[in-house]
Amino acid sequence: MGRIFEKRKYKMFARFAKMSKAFNRIGKEIEIAVKAAGPDVKGNSRLRIAIQNAKSVNMPKDRVEAAIKRASNKDTSGYFEIVYEGYGPHGIAMIVECATDNPTRTVSNVRHIFKENGGTMGQTGSIAFMFERKGLFKIPIEKIPDIDEFELEMIDHGLDDLTGDEQFIYVYTSFHDFGAMQKALEEKGIEPASTELQYIPTTTKELSEAEQNEVNELVNALEEDDDVQSVYHTMQ
Repeated sequence: MGRIFEKRKYKMFARFAKMSKAFNRIGKEIEIAVKAAGPDVKGNSRLRIAIQNAKSVNMPKDRVEAAIKRASNKDTSGYFEIVYEGYGPHGIAMIVECATDNPTRTVSNVRHIFKENGGTMGQTGSIAFMFERKGLFKIPIEKIPDIDEFELEMIDHGLDDLTGDEQFIYVYTSFHDFGAMQKALEEKGIEPASTELQYIPTTTKELSEAEQNEVNELVNALEEDDDVQSVYHTMQ
């Protein structure tokens, strides 16, 4: 089989690992949504978003249902959402979103990963001001026949920015207009491929390729931790 087989096997395992991480992340989103507002999809907008995101990564239906059932059980403790702040190599500011059932373990792990990769943990609020909280709706381009008309209409529902590529339209809103945009899209019968709240840096820092690699090593190490949901940074 030789080298070609080993290369294919590595890519296959890497893809499976990435898929497993996505399933775990969305499974936690589902459980948090159910704990917050119940298992009724119609009355729980956050759960609708989580299920929508599960579909976008082809998460099996039985795993979605299992997460809802697990969260509906009053005897389960559920997950906590925690945000950590810190600096990576070369002064790159970072925000790390986590979902955990053991905050003591999570903060210890995140602090260790920062330290081992040339970074430092920061105090709450020491970095968040460098980012804006925004909503992102990723919509298949074929669902928007007239982009100009759609853009004008969505301004009334909190549209901040609209970009796109050959496959998707990316609709950005402020944190406060996230719910209004979600409702407007639902009323128009437009189902996004995925929906999320992100931290967008207000300014970014340009680094050399070698410096970027150092920062990416920290980002990758954080993302590999089971409790970490998302990592945001100010690297250009």
